[in-house]
Amino acid sequence: MSPSSAAAFAPAATNNLDAFWMPFTANRQFKDAPRLLVGAKDMHYTTSDGRQVLDGTAGLWCVNAGHARPKIVEAVQRQVAELDYAPAFQMGHPKAFEFASRLTALAPKGLDHVFFTNSGSESVDTALKIALAYQKVRGEGGRFRLIGRERGYHGVGFGGISVGGIVTNRKAFGPGLPGTDHLRHTYDRERNAYSRGIPEHGAELADDLERLVALHDASTIAAVIVEPVAGSTGVVLPPKGYLERLRALCDKHGLLLIFDEVITGFGRLGAPFAADWFGVTPDIMVTAKGITNGVVPMGAVFVSSAIYEAFMNGPEHVIELFHGYTYSAHPLACAAGLATLDTYAEEGLLTRASETGARFADALHSLKGLPHVIDIRNIGLVGAVELEPIPGQPTKRAFSAFLKAYEKGIMIRTTGDIIAMSPPLIISEAQIDELVGTLADVLRTLD
Repeated sequence: MSPSSAAAFAPAATNNLDAFWMPFTANRQFKDAPRLLVGAKDMHYTTSDGRQVLDGTAGLWCVNAGHARPKIVEAVQRQVAELDYAPAFQMGHPKAFEFASRLTALAPKGLDHVFFTNSGSESVDTALKIALAYQKVRGEGGRFRLIGRERGYHGVGFGGISVGGIVTNRKAFGPGLPGTDHLRHTYDRERNAYSRGIPEHGAELADDLERLVALHDASTIAAVIVEPVAGSTGVVLPPKGYLERLRALCDKHGLLLIFDEVITGFGRLGAPFAADWFGVTPDIMVTAKGITNGVVPMGAVFVSSAIYEAFMNGPEHVIELFHGYTYSAHPLACAAGLATLDTYAEEGLLTRASETGARFADALHSLKGLPHVIDIRNIGLVGAVELEPIPGQPTKRAFSAFLKAYEKGIMIRTTGDIIAMSPPLIISEAQIDELVGTLADVLRTLD
């Protein structure tokens, strides 16, 4: 990009960075040295100073097909001129029903109905409300408890942070929903460090559900929610057999099993959904992010026919579920979603990580032995490099790596002292080598 072109991208001198309270951001640090993105195409962002940055995180785990894909862009442009908004309360528009049908055809068998939301956080709260309401409509209203897992991330709504288990996301906001509890997390570095793919040890950790059943009694528990692969906590994988065991225990005690597939959905592991990859089907599946390739905010909650049909009783003119959002099934989101599914299908992206994942794993595990690296984890096209924290300064080492990586032309993500990468599914082998090779250079410079 020429200097004159780069100047055209520069922020106006009148921009007041103070006005925007940025989410999940060290605001003072950022505003002292802003990192502004002004363009994106395929695998790269363009910065305000005209540099190209390789996207190693698919935005925020969401741009699975890469940036500015023509079919998706054109679909949104057409839709905004044709029908910019339509209410979903007692009304509808054709693309909402078409998109729901396309999604259920893609979903694991038995998840036959979709409730549209606008984000992963809204999808989680929707799933929790459906679970509670389902228990009530089938005559088990005493099942009010919701079980999450330590280190789990389920968005930022009060329901999501209540069942979530990341301390920093919970501690400032009070007690949250009553009646929640948490399974033990599945991370065991002592036995599973540097595992390639699913770790061998720890299936018995699912039996922690028996402890909570004994403590609370199954008759008070509505549902268990877990991420098949925990993403935002730093890519924590389920041990072999863990999810199968958890499914069996939920069946044993009459509990709904909810999978939060906001990150793992739409090809991240090398199958359409983690439920497909693991061969374990939940009763409710939470999605967002890759559903529209990040182009228009959207989420979707998939439920079984048994759950849906339980609500379809009483007079036909009466609302069955008093829940929804102004922007549920927004026309632009549905248009983007349909074009996203077309792009995934035409390019084989929902299974491509099963092919490129081996190269990604080889590259990631080549970092073993570099300074401060204490663990590496991977599955499909998602991976983590865990760093030894600086004594007394947790998170600082990984954040330094993030800043240096950005300056060297790659985008990574950090959580605590863990570096996470989840590149768009279109990444080439050469770009995998560039991404991880540049990270290796960064790691060698860390204090």
